[in-house]
This record gives sequence, structure tokens and C-alpha cells, in this order.
Amino acid sequence: MAPTSSAVAGQLRQIIYYHLDNISYENALFFAERLAANEPRSSESPYLLALCHFRLGDYQSAYEISKAVGYRGTNISCAYLFAQCCLVLEQYKDGIVALEKAKGLWPRKPSLGKHNATSRAQHPDAASIACLLGKLYRSYDDKKKAIANFEEALKLNPFIWDAFTALCDMGVTVRTTNIFKLNDALVESMGFDHHNGGLSEQKDSSTANPIEPQPKKTSVRSAIFDTTADPFDSQKPTSGNDVLLGANMLGGQNDFMSKINAARSKSANTTIESGFESMETPTANYNDSNVPRINYPPEPPQAPARKTRNTQPVEPSIGEMPSKMGYRAGTKRTQRLQDRSQDDTLSESNPALLRTSASAVSGVERKRTVSGHLVQPRQQSEEPGAPQRRSARINMFRGTNVKGNSAASTIGPSRELKKARPAVSRIVRPNSSGSNVGRAVSGNRKPLEENGMDVDQAEAPRVKEIQHQPPIMKAAEPDPVKVEETLKFLLELLKKFGSGYFALSQYRCAEALSFYTSLPRAHQDTPWVLSQMGRAFYEQAAYADAEKYYRRLRILARTRLEDMEVYSTILWFLKRETDLSFLAHELVELSWHSPQAWCAFGNAWSLARDHEQALRCFKRATQLNPKFAYAFTLQGHEHVANEEYEKALTAYRQAIAADRRHYNAYYGIGRVYERLGNYDKAYIHFHSASIINPTNAVLICCIGNVLEKQHQIVQALQFFTKATELAPHAAQTRYKKARALLALNQLDDAQKELEILKTLAPDEATVHFLLGKLYKMLNDKGSAVRHFTIALNLDPKASQQIKEAIESLEDDDSFDDSMMA
Repeated sequence: MAPTSSAVAGQLRQIIYYHLDNISYENALFFAERLAANEPRSSESPYLLALCHFRLGDYQSAYEISKAVGYRGTNISCAYLFAQCCLVLEQYKDGIVALEKAKGLWPRKPSLGKHNATSRAQHPDAASIACLLGKLYRSYDDKKKAIANFEEALKLNPFIWDAFTALCDMGVTVRTTNIFKLNDALVESMGFDHHNGGLSEQKDSSTANPIEPQPKKTSVRSAIFDTTADPFDSQKPTSGNDVLLGANMLGGQNDFMSKINAARSKSANTTIESGFESMETPTANYNDSNVPRINYPPEPPQAPARKTRNTQPVEPSIGEMPSKMGYRAGTKRTQRLQDRSQDDTLSESNPALLRTSASAVSGVERKRTVSGHLVQPRQQSEEPGAPQRRSARINMFRGTNVKGNSAASTIGPSRELKKARPAVSRIVRPNSSGSNVGRAVSGNRKPLEENGMDVDQAEAPRVKEIQHQPPIMKAAEPDPVKVEETLKFLLELLKKFGSGYFALSQYRCAEALSFYTSLPRAHQDTPWVLSQMGRAFYEQAAYADAEKYYRRLRILARTRLEDMEVYSTILWFLKRETDLSFLAHELVELSWHSPQAWCAFGNAWSLARDHEQALRCFKRATQLNPKFAYAFTLQGHEHVANEEYEKALTAYRQAIAADRRHYNAYYGIGRVYERLGNYDKAYIHFHSASIINPTNAVLICCIGNVLEKQHQIVQALQFFTKATELAPHAAQTRYKKARALLALNQLDDAQKELEILKTLAPDEATVHFLLGKLYKMLNDKGSAVRHFTIALNLDPKASQQIKEAIESLEDDDSFDDSMMA
């Protein structure tokens, strides 16, 4: 009979997701086409087919396939994928319309906790959709709606980092303390998803156990003992059914088992400390140990005496338990599970029947137990009496608590007993149960620790097999406190990252550096943080410090392309021609189609003063990425160097169109207008750049220059003073301040500035020339002649002007600064 269409479609979906998860997109695309052919009217079929095209980078096909369903907004996943295609293909309006139409289908709860190694959320949540809608509105040049959607995304999920960086890049003033904080919706979502998503299987198994789900610590411990920590059965069950079987057995109304369980709870700490005991399970142990059981028939009724730490009455009943484990050790896994379930049922319902059935099969089980212990003959190959030692082993331990009552404990020399001890302490062996219980009941922790080290090497694989169970059982317990603590830790970490990023976006570079240096050392040495710190130094014009961070970045991430255009500019300022050329060639070889590589190449040609080649490289960068604003700005700089001012203005304006907050382009336009003598327009653009970057001393100094050329010396001095406060070691800025002070006849302040300037730039001719002017105004002709002479020696080309200044020492002329024009 042919399968139904829905069955075929379900299997195809599984195959598609399998290939998508394994990054085998070609295979996924093939089966997605089969699904579309099988279900042409389904809304999920075009989604999966478009998703495969999108993963393969075929955005146009993904756009066309998802448009029919996505544009109508009837399927949220399809609409989301369609909007992603619109963002890539710059069809912003279509993407906005699709997401707005599907707004009624947006999931309201964040699905952050549903994503783990084994599960995924079926649809994108509202936070992701709002972030995508914000990107579309931003690209559509609707800043107000873009900000609203980014804010909504961060309210729902503060871990959407690109929504935060988008707000910072748009120049929005944000408060990181209000963004990266814990909210009830996030905690609830994480807690619910954490236990119903990734841990759903474990939770199912724990709910079948009536002891496990209690959240208290003592309950956890008792649950571990009830399901996994019986000292009798050192070999933990290997399937979930075994765990449930043991739990149900101990959770029953059997009085005999409840007494043993109560006594065993006193050894809780010891069993938890031992990695092996904590994995033992009390199921199906109660049918083993044929030899010692002959000695113990009257003792099970005395089990309650274990509460007074008297181990003798309890051990006989406990000694009856391990019989089934000897049988399991020599059989296959499936047979062990069947026998285990049957005997557990018998032991729970009737302990007397348990003892009778165990004695009836003692001969058979004894053979199987001996054959099952394959390790023991290797260790004691010279002594073939393995069954006798097995009896002696159990009775020997009994003798440690009760000195009489054990003839078997004296069987054989002491050497035999010592060699039998490892088998007694073998936690994963069935016959070790009697000795373990003896130690647990007596409270003798030291023998337990010693025997914990006596596991046979041949048994080691079995020990490793069982070590995964306790974490699973503990993970099944809801722990919202831990989830909340983890979220708080991550949000505090993000707060530092966000504060640093926001400060740098506002060009508060010193503040950004303080946040980044407060990060843990491991995070400081990551490429992203190194790039951010290097950029902060670059914005402060500390190019040598910035170069150190980018050099470190290149060592850690040789293939990283982001921010390499900044690194190449730093090398350009440092005049490191060889390093810049090497960087450019490395980047071009790494990625021929990256705009950062072509910017580095253009900077290398610019440093070599080949402006035409540099322009070709920068134009290639803008062809590869028309939104790459910095490449347009570099084009403008090269046009200015060639005195092609109209082309420079065009390039700068293209940079502003690509990025409204690209202050370098405003600075470039202002510089062009300053050269053209249009000081009003120059002032407007310099001022616009300084609004974006209020801490840049160069921009503020440019404003002062324009005002000075307009003969507004008082206003110019204010900007020069502010610039020197921002950059106290910038010689050029301090020189202009000193010149303005001289022009305003503030000689004392001018002398202080020039003395500082002489320390900063002792070999600068203009500094000594200005000092000569100062001393001339102070009527200190000797000092004036000395500094004029130093200036003449440092700059012979300006000899005519300096000689004229020396000759005019006797004249009472006004302030002239023709040398510094």
C-alpha cells in the first residue's frame, strides 16, 4: 500500500532539516524541491525551498519563491525570510510591508531558551522580527520607526547585540544599565524553555519517579540514592527503563525495602562523594549472593536496627539482595533488563518469595556469577577457587563488623583475603554489594575511600559507562536560581561591552578604554575588543598605541578584514610604508573582493604619493560595497591632494549619503571650502563634524582656524583653548593658541604656552620664530635675536622672512606672522 502524502511530506521535512543542520545545502535544496512538488499548496514548502536558496547565497531566488506567501504575511517564518531577502536586495519597502502584515502572528514570548543542541524554536520570535524590521526601517531612512523597533527588540531580549549596536551607530543616546538588565519575561522564558526544551527527555524520565521532582537539596540526594546509588548494585542500569524500575520499586509500599532505604539514607554524604556509588541503583539486586545467603535466613526482620548504626542485623537481608546481579554480570544486556524487571517486581511484592527463588536458583546463578567475573581470574589466576573467595569476600566484610558469626571470613590465608578486597570494593560488580553496605551502614568512611581506589583495570570501561547518569538526573530538576544567576552574569558582562561600545560611538574614547580594560583578561584578548581599543586610540590620534593593538589583532586573527582600513590609515600616519604595503598585499591575497583590502592598497599608493593609483583602489572599494563610507572619504582626500576640489566634494557627499554620522566626510568638505576661501561654509561643515565627534581636537582646531581667518580672534582662542584641553600634547594646537594669545597681546599666557611648546617641539622653526616675536614685544632684544637665529638655522628656506624680522627689531611695528601663514 502506498504511503499517504502527509507521511511522505513529514519524512521529506526531516531529511531537509537534517541536511540544513549538517550544512549540506545542496542536498537540502534537492529535497526541498521534492517537498514543494509533493505539497504545492502548503505554506511551509516554499519556506523551506526559499531557506535553502538563502543559505546558498541565492537571494534573488529566495526572494521570488518566498514572495507569494511571505508578502501576504500568512506565514510568519516565510514572511521573516522574505524580509531578510528584501534587506539584502535593498527592497526595503516590500520587507516592511510583509512583516507589518504578519504582526498578528508574531510570537510574544522570547524563544531564547528553546535553542540548544537538540531542539529549535519553530518560528522566529518577536525580538528577532522587531530587530529585522528596525534594520529595514533604518535602511529605508525612517529613523524614528527604526529606533522604536530596535528598542522593542532589546526590551524583549537584551541579548540581541546588533539592535544595540545599531542604536549606537545611529547616534541614539542609550542607557546600558536599563537595557542589559534582567526582566521577568526573560527569566520566565529561559526557565520554561530550559526545562521543556533541551531537558524535556530528562524531565519526562524524572516525572515517572515519585521521589525525584522535589526541588530541595535533600530530596535530590534521596532521589539519587533511590534511583542510582544502591551499594549493592554497582552496575547502574544503562537504560531509562531501568532507572524508572528502580525508582518505582523503592517508591512502593514494601516495608522491607522502606527500612533498607531509610538506613541507606544515612550514608548519603559518602555515596555522593564517591563518583561510583552515586551511580549505583537499588534495582534487581535482591536475588544474588547464593553462598552467603545460606548463613543469613533469620536476619531480615532485624533491618530496622541499622538506624542505631548496628550493621549485623541489616546485613543478612542486604546480603540476600545481590543475587540477581551475579546473574546479570554473565548475560547480555537485554536478558539482564528482563530478569531485572521480573525480580524487582517479586522483591517488591514479597521478600520471602525473593529469598526462596534466590535459593532455588543458587546453583545456576553461582556458575553464571563466576563466569561473569572475567577480571577476577586475571588478578588471581594462581588461585582457582573463585567461588570460595566470593563467599569469603562477603562473609569477610561481615566479619569486620561482627567478629564472630563468620567462618568463611577465615577461609584461606590473609593474602587471599587481601586479594579478594578489590573484588569486594568493585563498585560496578554485582557481588561487591555486601561489602559496600557493610561500610555504609557502619559509617566507616575510610574503608569506603580505600576501596574506591581498588577498582580493577579491566572493570574501568564499565565504570566510565555509568558516569553520565547523575548529571542527567540532577539536570532534570528545575533550577531557576542558577538560570537567573547565569543571566545576571552575562548581562553584567554585556553591560561592560555595551558601555564601551556606546562610549566609543559617542567618541568618548578615554571612557570607552576604561570599560574595555575592566573586562576579564580573556575577553580583552579577543579580536573584537582589540579592534575597539585600537580604534579608540586612533580617534585620539594616538597612532603608535593604536598600532600596537592592531598588530596584536593581526597575530590573533590573521584572516580578519573588519577595521583593516583603519589599521592601514594608522600605518599611513606613522609613515610605515613597508608595513602598509605588506598589509595591503596580505589582505588582497586573502580576499580580492573585500573593500577593506582595496582601501589598504589605496593607502599604500597614497603614501608612495601615487594619487592616481590610490584613487583607482578606492573606487574599486566603493564598487564592491557602495555603502562603504570611508572609501568615499579616502577618495575625497586624494582628490584634494590633486587639487580636484569638485570631485572631492562629490566623493565626500557620497560618503555622507552612505553614513550620516561619518564625521570625516564633513571635515573633508569643510577643508575644501576653507581652501576655496568660503569660510562660512567651511565653518558650518566643521561644526557639523564636531557635533558628531565633540572630543576631536583637530575638528575644534579647524573651527578656530576659520574664525581666526575671519578675524574673530577672541572666539578662535576659545576653540584653541578647548582643543589644547582635549589634546595637551598636540603641538600644532598649542602653537595656534599661543599665536592667538600673541595677537590679543596676552603676552604672559603666550609665553607659558610657548615654553611648553618648546619642550614638545624643540626643533620646530616656527616655534622659535614665534618666541622671537614674543621677546621682541617684551623688548627683550637679546632673547629675540637668539630665537630668530635658531629658527634660521632650523629652516634656511625662510631666511628672508627671519632676516626681515631681525632687522625690524628697532621698529615699533604691529604683530606680523607672515612665516606661519
